[in-house]
Amino acid sequence: MNQEAKKTHAFSLLDFITKWGTLLTIAILILAFSLTMDTFFTLSNLITIMRAVSIVTVVAIGMTFSLTVGGMDLSVGATATLANTICMSLFVWNAMGDKPGGTLLAILITVGVCTLVGLLNALLIVRLKIPDMLATLSTMFVLEGVATTFAGGGAINENMVKNGVTATGKVSEAFRVIGRAPAIIIIMLFIVLIIFVFLTYTKHGRFLYAVGGNSEAARLSGININRYRTIAYILSAMLAAVGGILIGARVGNAQINSGTPYLMGSVAAAHIGMSVAGIGRPNALGTLVGAVLIGVLENGLIMAAVPYYSVNIFKGMVLAIALALNYARKK
Repeated sequence: MNQEAKKTHAFSLLDFITKWGTLLTIAILILAFSLTMDTFFTLSNLITIMRAVSIVTVVAIGMTFSLTVGGMDLSVGATATLANTICMSLFVWNAMGDKPGGTLLAILITVGVCTLVGLLNALLIVRLKIPDMLATLSTMFVLEGVATTFAGGGAINENMVKNGVTATGKVSEAFRVIGRAPAIIIIMLFIVLIIFVFLTYTKHGRFLYAVGGNSEAARLSGININRYRTIAYILSAMLAAVGGILIGARVGNAQINSGTPYLMGSVAAAHIGMSVAGIGRPNALGTLVGAVLIGVLENGLIMAAVPYYSVNIFKGMVLAIALALNYARKK
């Protein structure tokens, strides 16, 4: 084999790895964990994985929107925490679950409040020209403080005592259902499908990509870049809110910083997804694949008795490898 042929072969192999490495990694992890643990590849455990993946995916789809316009929303985890806190307080403190249509109203109020977070981020980034990572980092700290203060520094759960009075509100059964399988998985898949269609097949989705690809060219093409950057951060906050709502539906309470752990997972899933199939840009289906990779890895490590405080080491390594492959392809 001559030198030119060797270079071509090496490039083809690297191209294949960067395109399909994520799916191969998922397959290898599933095979490895299945061979070492009899209970890994069972229907109940696979459902457990997908139930956990559902929340990460929804929050990560929000992160994906900020990435499409060339930004990054570091406040998605804190927004999920705020949504979890607000939604649970409406059920426990205001007894929304006992009122006709109260469950839906509680969800809508929560999403509505968190939409303001997106507007705040857009104000800081689009109008005040603060770099996106610094602006959303500031917002993250503010939201965590607001959520903790609002909850009185503790958890919100049924029969809790507040100001010497026992809360009488209950989390409605209709709300709990959306946190169980298969409902939570169906909700996640529906969101992924809708966002995939929106970003891929609508002019507004293409405009978002155009803004993130080359904002000056997009502006010269007549695209209102400020409008679409604002839209991206609003949608990011709204999806993070849905993630926080699903957290509440799944566990039935609100804990301090309950959404914070999902920040790292959403960043990893969204960036890993950019390398899937060689697309090279944020996309909903890739984000789902990235979330599945993280979910399989995390579940397998926990089942293998790896200490929970060490799991982030492996998750960080996977993110580093995914980023390396993604940026290597761009060179």
